[in-house]
Amino acid sequence: MSSVREGLPEGRYGRSADESADRKLKIVGSVLGAALLGVVGWIGWDYVAGQSVSAEVIKYDVVSDSEVKVHLEIRKEAGVTGVCTLSSQDKEHGEVGRADFTFDGPEQRVDEMVTLKTTNRATMIELVGCQAAGSAG
Repeated sequence: MSSVREGLPEGRYGRSADESADRKLKIVGSVLGAALLGVVGWIGWDYVAGQSVSAEVIKYDVVSDSEVKVHLEIRKEAGVTGVCTLSSQDKEHGEVGRADFTFDGPEQRVDEMVTLKTTNRATMIELVGCQAAGSAG
């Protein structure tokens, strides 16, 4: 009977060129993956930490053809004056109202009802954005 050999004896001839190349690729891939993860994390942190004022439309009520009541929840740093821009559209998606609303005071979280005047009946409200007063936009 003959026995079948399944490769070279362990440790006798050193590493093959393929094993060495595979190890280098794994190291390079790990370093690049860690660097990419670090860059994505840094960009995310910078974006979140860079927003000193943010808001959310909780609900809105179309009161008439010329007025919409909007319930906003604003989050800001204590003592910062925030400015939020709201826009309203009609059923044809044309803009019928836009206004800036200012929120100041020491609170970090503000719930407030604001009134947005419109030129026609609004069917949709959009929070365009918020920023600290005096910051470029």
